Amino acid sequence: MVEPIRIDGTMGEGGGQVLRSSLTLSLLTGRPVQLHGIRARRERPGLGFQHCMAVQAAARIARARVEGDRVGSRELRFDPCTPMAGDYHFDIGTAGSTGLVLQTVLLPLALAPGASRLRISGGTHVPLSPCFHYLDWHWRDMLARLGIPFDLHLTRAGFYPPGGGELQAAIPGGARIQGLDLQRRGRLLELRGLSAVASLPLEIAERQRSQALRRLRGLDPQAGIELESLPAASPGTLLVLFARFEQGQACFTALGARGKRAERVADEAVDELFRFLATEGAVDRWLADQLLLPLALAPGASSLRTSEVTLHLLTQAEVIRAFLPVSIDIEGRLGDSGTVHIQP
Repeated sequence: MVEPIRIDGTMGEGGGQVLRSSLTLSLLTGRPVQLHGIRARRERPGLGFQHCMAVQAAARIARARVEGDRVGSRELRFDPCTPMAGDYHFDIGTAGSTGLVLQTVLLPLALAPGASRLRISGGTHVPLSPCFHYLDWHWRDMLARLGIPFDLHLTRAGFYPPGGGELQAAIPGGARIQGLDLQRRGRLLELRGLSAVASLPLEIAERQRSQALRRLRGLDPQAGIELESLPAASPGTLLVLFARFEQGQACFTALGARGKRAERVADEAVDELFRFLATEGAVDRWLADQLLLPLALAPGASSLRTSEVTLHLLTQAEVIRAFLPVSIDIEGRLGDSGTVHIQP
């Protein structure tokens, strides 16, 4: 029996990222993994519904043997077989993030021979996770640059707290990952956005757009923000801003909530954009840790400049090193911009 890789769930940021990255790397390497102390320092420690679905999704695509897969569990053993392409439907059953479940299984299916189709039900636009439009406009686009193509489609939006949304992914399989040298972002070429509502008056989206455009006035090129009313199971609003540069790119989102003014939603996304522009980052802080794992699988060296060295980034590097013989050097202090060098 192969000895499992042992992962301390309290390492680094100590959240669900440690679990999801460990599952992905277990699928990619074929090595069993044993986690302890899962989310132990969180207000509700152990596995939540969305974490259980990530485990179940990973187990289904690789016929894995699993111990400890239950809500509240702080211990988990995961022993996979080879990931298999296919058609899969994963229903979180809550407003848990569909995007985080997708990110758990995307790379193993993208590298598997054969095409896969995914339907994931739950939250598509919920706090503390990448919303659908961030994934589609930004993460998917950047992974295509790395040689990992796939398509995303939003069937219906799912906002917090009821969820009820669904995204679909079409993954051709057989991907060949290539490295990336992205240390300078270059000149701003495009700034576009989306102001959207679901089951609410379009006037709210118009207010979000007006506030964002007022604050973005003076940037070159000028921003273009579309309006949209999304199909959804419950009310919600969002504003998305996407910036493309000569080399780099970044994306920022903000969600509405009960009692939260439309202007504040716009301000949150614009503030994030301005914070990014004040740095030398070629990618935003969230994308940096999302790119780290695929770049660790590339055959050659890679480097990228992030707008902020985050605890998520440092944690991701630590988990990857436990599974792969790769050198990951992160230059820069926590909270400052920095450069990441990856050498297989």
